[in-house]
Amino acid sequence: MSIISLIIKREFVSKVRNKSFIVMTFLSPLLFVAITGFIAYLSSMKPETKLVAIHDESGLFVNEFMALNKKDNDYKYLDYSRVNIQVLKDSITKENYEALLYVPKSSNNKELETNIQLISNESLSINYIEKLQRIISDKLTKENLGLAHLDTLAIKKAKAKAVLNLSKASGEESLRGLNEIKIGIGGAFGYLIMMFIIIYGNMVMRSVIEEKTNRIVEIIISSVKPFQLMMGKIIGTSLAGLMQFLIWTIIGLSLMFAVSAFFGVNISPTTRVSPEVMHAAGQEFTGTAQMYIKEMWSLPIVSILISFVVYFIGGYFLYSSFYAAIGAAVDNQTDSQQFLMPIIMPLILSVYIGFFTVINNPHGTVAVVFSMIPLTSPIVMLMRIPFGVPWWQIAISVSLLFATFFGVVWFAAKIYRVGILMYGKKPSWKELYRWLKY
Repeated sequence: MSIISLIIKREFVSKVRNKSFIVMTFLSPLLFVAITGFIAYLSSMKPETKLVAIHDESGLFVNEFMALNKKDNDYKYLDYSRVNIQVLKDSITKENYEALLYVPKSSNNKELETNIQLISNESLSINYIEKLQRIISDKLTKENLGLAHLDTLAIKKAKAKAVLNLSKASGEESLRGLNEIKIGIGGAFGYLIMMFIIIYGNMVMRSVIEEKTNRIVEIIISSVKPFQLMMGKIIGTSLAGLMQFLIWTIIGLSLMFAVSAFFGVNISPTTRVSPEVMHAAGQEFTGTAQMYIKEMWSLPIVSILISFVVYFIGGYFLYSSFYAAIGAAVDNQTDSQQFLMPIIMPLILSVYIGFFTVINNPHGTVAVVFSMIPLTSPIVMLMRIPFGVPWWQIAISVSLLFATFFGVVWFAAKIYRVGILMYGKKPSWKELYRWLKY
C-alpha cells in the first residue's frame, strides 16, 4: 500500500500544483456567474420592433391586431387593407416589412380557417405563428358564437380557471416553482458528473500516454506493478477533482448565504415569511426571491452533496479504468479516438434520459432502470435524488456501481499490463480482446 500511496501523492501534487488547475478552480465559478449574467442581460434586451402589414379584405381581424400595438413591443401592425396585395408582396420581397398577413374575402367563417396566408421572406418563430393562429381562432370562435345567437359574454364569464394551492404534508406552503428548482439542481449536478468524468478521465489517459511515449513508464514499472500504477493514477486524479469540487461547494454555499442575507431570508425550517411582507407594495420581486431561496434551503442539500461525492467517486473510478486502459493501449491521443466513442456514448445517453425522461417522470420505469445501470446511474440517479428516492434504490444503485467498477478494473488492469510496454502499433478491438486472455 505504501507504493500506491506514493503514486497517489505524486499524481495529486502534480495536478493541484498545475497552474491551469489553480486558475480554473477559482476562475470557473466567476466564469459561470459571468456567463449566467450575460445570458440574463441578453434576455432582458429590448428587441428591434418588427413591422407586420395587415391586408384584411374580410374586415374581421384588423381591429384585433391594431389593438395589439398597445401591448406588443416586439411587433407593430400596420393596416394596409386598401393597398394592392401585389404591392405589399413586393414590399415583403424588398424587406420593408417582416411579414404580410393576408385575409381574403370569404362567404363564411369556415373558409377563413384555412385560407388566411402569412407571407414572409424568412421563417418566423413558431411561437409567433402560434400566437397569430390563437388570435385568429379566438376571433372566429367569437363570430361563430354570435352567428349561433349565443351570449359570448355569458360564456366568457362562465369559463373557470382553477389554481391549485400547493402545500406540504407538514402544512407548510410549497412554492409553485419547487419542481423547477429540483430540475435545475438535478440537471446541474448530473451535467457536472459528466463533465468531471470526461475531464479527469482524459487527464488519466493523457498522463499514461505521456509517460509511455517518454519511456518513463519503463523505469517506473521496474519497481511498481502495472496495477498499482494504474490505481495510483486514478485515485490521485480523483482526489484532485474532489478537492476542486469542495472549493466550488464552499464558494457556492458562501454565495447562497450572502444572497439569503441580502434578501433577509431566515433559513431555519420553522420560520415563515410574513404574508404582509410578501404582499406589500413594491416587494413582489423580493418576496418571490425569498420563497425561492427558502425552498432551496429546504431541499436535502447535505444528502445531495454526499450523493454527488459517492457517485462521482464510483462513476469516475469506473470510467477512468477505461481511460487508463485506452491510454496504455495507444501511443498518442489521435489513436485513442476509436476507443473513446463507446465510453462517451453511455454518458451522452444518461444526459438525454435525464433531461427528457427523469424531469417528466422521475419515478417512472425508464428513470428507475437507468438509475440502476452502472454506466448511466451516476448521472441519472443524481437527477432523481432532488425529487426524493427510496434509500433501498440508492443502496442497490451504489452497490452495482462499485461492483462493476471492481470488475472493470480487473479487465482494464489486464489491458494496462500488456499495453503499457507496447509501442509503434495501433491496436484493434480484436487485439485488445486477445490481451484480456493473456
